[in-house]
Amino acid sequence: MKLCEKKLELLFMEAIKKIKPEYSEWDKLFIQKASNEKFGDYQTNFAMISSKIFNQNPRQTAQEIITNFPENEMIEKLEIAGPGFINIYLSNRYLSEVVSHLGKEEVDFSFLNREGDVIIDYSSPNIAKRMHIGHLRSTVIGDSIKRIFKYLGYNVVADNHIGDWGTQFGKLIIGYRNWLDEAKYKENAIEELERIYVKFAQEAEENPELNDLARKELKKLHDGDEENLRLWQEFIQVSLDEYNKVYDRLNISFDEYRGESFYHDMMPGIIDLLKEKGLARFSQDALVVFFEEEENLHPCIVQKKDGAFLYSTSDLACLQHKKDNYNLNKAIYVTDERQQTHFKQFFKISDMLDWKINKEHIWFGIMRFQDGIFSTRKGNVIRLEELLDESVKRVRQVIEEKNPNLPEEEKKIIAEKIGVGAIKYADLSKNPQSMVIFDWDKMLSFEGNTAPYLQYTHARIKSVFRKAAEQNISIDETNLQIADEIDHSLALKLSQFPYAVLKAGENCKPNMVADYLFELGQKFNSYYNVKPFLKAENEERNSRLLLAQKTAEIIRQGLDLLGIESVDRM
Repeated sequence: MKLCEKKLELLFMEAIKKIKPEYSEWDKLFIQKASNEKFGDYQTNFAMISSKIFNQNPRQTAQEIITNFPENEMIEKLEIAGPGFINIYLSNRYLSEVVSHLGKEEVDFSFLNREGDVIIDYSSPNIAKRMHIGHLRSTVIGDSIKRIFKYLGYNVVADNHIGDWGTQFGKLIIGYRNWLDEAKYKENAIEELERIYVKFAQEAEENPELNDLARKELKKLHDGDEENLRLWQEFIQVSLDEYNKVYDRLNISFDEYRGESFYHDMMPGIIDLLKEKGLARFSQDALVVFFEEEENLHPCIVQKKDGAFLYSTSDLACLQHKKDNYNLNKAIYVTDERQQTHFKQFFKISDMLDWKINKEHIWFGIMRFQDGIFSTRKGNVIRLEELLDESVKRVRQVIEEKNPNLPEEEKKIIAEKIGVGAIKYADLSKNPQSMVIFDWDKMLSFEGNTAPYLQYTHARIKSVFRKAAEQNISIDETNLQIADEIDHSLALKLSQFPYAVLKAGENCKPNMVADYLFELGQKFNSYYNVKPFLKAENEERNSRLLLAQKTAEIIRQGLDLLGIESVDRM
């Protein structure tokens, strides 16, 4: 099934070629949704921005395009507006056909370059620390981008690049041997690891020599000491067990868990390559890559004077691994805004190495309290699991008030889906690059542009179909008749779903899917309030039920692209 927007482009190209056969600047031809329904369904300003090429008044060009427009069943009429806009009105027959085929035919995205693998690096928690609210954005944004790219037909690899090789492990090993409470460790291993890590910091303030001992233990780990390796592997396993509980609740999965340790043995080769290419040189005993002045980038240290590697070295090794082991289409990294400079440096070095790799850093604004960012020292970090629990608890209270007769197990399932969905949507519905101020009431709001609003709309439609089944009303899916402007408006919105997902993928912005779903939800609920369903005459009833059915399907599919589950009743 071709996108409506692409079909319109082809028709306009055919008309333009009749007027000017040699014309080739097709990047100036842009079809967009009408800004207001009174101006049609779509618009183009092509005649206005191309007036110099056609050497005539834009309205004359617009009229020539309309005069030479090919015959088709897609467009009801074309109108010239203002200084040369062309307003496009789609036929009801065409919209009926498009909506009927939604979900039944694969959308044609063959114009995209989908050859090879898209690898998305996101979430990336540090081992031996529980996930907190600061991990939420990378985790849910990255997962939604993965889902969107899969919908568009890409082969996607989800990579969780965990922090498993840093200085904290020397400290943990010291803490484990000196202050571990074995009973608490058996009860909740990662919580006890966090406690001894904090304990180490406190003790090191009184006894700074502990830091030297921790560095020695880390060196032993890096050198392959059997006991330290065993502890390190144990710390990783208990951490992953904890993370997977949260990931399961968030309905998030990964194809790869590769930490910094995986790339450790590759880093000396990166250093050798940078030296061989003349890209790195010594400065104050450290190995540094310098950039041209016009790059406006600070020098990047790739190896400290004590021989230690840095994140830039690790990321170069990681990218080299991807380049050598995948048919790489694109590498996407989802991190917070504070890492923008790092990725500019890292990407530039990879270009200097002449690695022909398409890569993109998707950065997002940090989630903050009103008085600052989250901080373990300030004690204002909210555990991600605690946030989910609180949301589910609040949803459960609403269910008990509104629908207390539901079976207990169903209440539990619905509360989990709505509670988790509310948290995810509160993040994903915002432009990733916007800063998010944490507010419990806004985060868990059930009104306006929220997941519960969309889940309720889906459940409302399912309720209609339960009543239809009780009355033995069936649907003829081959007979969708768009009767009036209200039907037309809803059908048009439904037809625009694939294009909304395409734009979200092109921009790596899941909020564009959320925006579409909210607009669809508003449009359907307005439709529902003015159009009787089950009491309508047979043909009208059938068409209205079909539009409702397609709305439910699109809401379900759109929420799934955000990693949110739908519910059939609330």
